[in-house]
Parts: sequence; C-alpha cells; structure tokens
Amino acid sequence: MSRWVRDKRFHRAEPGTVRPGGRTARVRAAVLRTAGDILVEQGFGGFDLADVARRAEVGKTTVYRRWGSVTGLVADLLADMAEQSLPREETGSVLGDLRANAVLVRRTLADPRQGALFRAVIAAATCDERTAQALRRFYEVRVAEWAPCVEQGVARGELPVGTDAEEVVRAVSAPLYHQLLTTGVVPDAPAAERAARAAHAAAVAGVYVG
Repeated sequence: MSRWVRDKRFHRAEPGTVRPGGRTARVRAAVLRTAGDILVEQGFGGFDLADVARRAEVGKTTVYRRWGSVTGLVADLLADMAEQSLPREETGSVLGDLRANAVLVRRTLADPRQGALFRAVIAAATCDERTAQALRRFYEVRVAEWAPCVEQGVARGELPVGTDAEEVVRAVSAPLYHQLLTTGVVPDAPAAERAARAAHAAAVAGVYVG
C-alpha cells in the first residue's frame, strides 16, 4: 500500500478522490493519462473537460460527474502522480540519500512528459487556489517520503539533533526547480550533485536546526 493511501490527510470527499477498482479504475486511468497528455501539449489554458472526455473515449457526463471541474481533475492527477512516485532510496549515509533524492528529482524534471507536466501544473497553481492546494499536498507526500533519511542521519550522529528533516529535503530540490522555472534549462547531473552537497553541508553546519 502506498504512502499516499495510508495518509489520512489526503482522504477527502471531493470529486476525483475516490479510488474504486474495476471498470471505474480503468476509466480513471484513461482520463488521467489523457489529462496529462493535454497539459503537456497545450498547458492549463487549453485544458477542457469535454476535450478530455472525447480523447479518452469516455462519456462527458461521466467525466463531469466524477471530477466536476478542471481543477478537480488536475487535483486528482497530482494525487495519482504522488501515489505512483518512486519510494525513497536509503544508501546508509545522509549525503548518499540526498544525492539519490536529487537524482530522482532531476530525472523527473528532465523527463519530456513529467517535466512538462510539472511546469504546466505549477503555472496553473499560481492563479488557481485548488490547484495550488493539490500541488502543496503532492509535495507534502514526497517530502514526507524522504524525511526519514535525514532523521536516520540524525540518529547516526551525522547531523545535529533538532535538524528539521523536511526542510533539508526541500533544500535539495529547491535549486533544481528554480533553475528549470527561471531559466527553462533542465538541471543536469552536476547540478543535482551540487544541490545534494549544498543541502548536506548546510544541515551539518546546523542551518536547519529548529
């Protein structure tokens, strides 16, 4: 069972948040895949539920009844992305774990589909509150997945007691997203290495002690 499913913070009775099986699950998968395709191709501005239904070969009424709105569908797409994200990798050292996290983030942003999806959703989140909330929940899940790596480093004596694990994890991905969103340049492997080393050095120095 995924961390997303276990976390009760994400169990909300909103359109698109139910996780049934069978044919309904197949419909959801088809609609979410199509929604992602449209976001990659056209961005949030070209996103329309009727178009999603047509391309997914699903009844328009079904799409409107289940997701209710464009933002409801985007929220469910983000929930699915969080659920499908790879679990953390534990290497035995904080620096090794932060490197693994940086590599995963870089690969995601470099992926033609995933990178474009994130750019579209982040852009939409700047002007739509429900999308912004869904994006925050997505990152809460991902940060919480990797935070134990830092907590274990504190337990091993690699980092100061009181280190804010979630802030350390955020510090790894922040410069990678910043580069992508402000320059349009996909972070390369050296950028991921610098991000991991910088976050680790700051954590060792006690910058993230609460």
